[in-house]
Amino acid sequence: MVEGLALRRGERLLFERLSFTLESGEAAALTGANGAGKTSLLRAVAGFIRPEAGAVAFRDEAGPLEAADARAADVHFLGHQDALKTSRTAREELVFQVRWTGGDRAAALAAAETLHLTRLLDLEVRKLSAGQRRRLALARVIASRRALWLLDEPLAPLDAAHRALAGELMRKHLAAGGLIVAAIHDPLPIPARAVPVGAA
Repeated sequence: MVEGLALRRGERLLFERLSFTLESGEAAALTGANGAGKTSLLRAVAGFIRPEAGAVAFRDEAGPLEAADARAADVHFLGHQDALKTSRTAREELVFQVRWTGGDRAAALAAAETLHLTRLLDLEVRKLSAGQRRRLALARVIASRRALWLLDEPLAPLDAAHRALAGELMRKHLAAGGLIVAAIHDPLPIPARAVPVGAA
């Protein structure tokens, strides 16, 4: 739940009084112009930046959760940059990151196969195209089995076939009770509630 949130970048107030709630199986699409604060909102939900006002709260069937615990166990942030170490092979980087977020090697390799990356796993990350790197980052997300996906322009570098595949994976995540909050310019390939994010 985001309640009465206000975020500032430097001296500029990005937005204020922003509220929305997501239930299990729901997605939200953050819309707005460049610089409106969509990425900053994702980072605030992830706990990377402190709001000027308002709160981000987490809960499950049993009730409220401590924000730090929920973020550590149940939140996965995929930023505009893929956050991949380019000197490692794709396999090394994927397995390392999935283990770091609580998954295992088998899940990492299964996710790579799902995203058509198996034949690329022996290449260094720096030799992958932008679309291939984004698929590697998405493999990390689906292998980590976290409930809330925070995605910043998740489909931007993907071709049409892999955009469709990413949409299928998002639908499966929601069908299993997961949640998605995505900053977008292009529409998501799944039903999602639009959350306008505007300059104050």
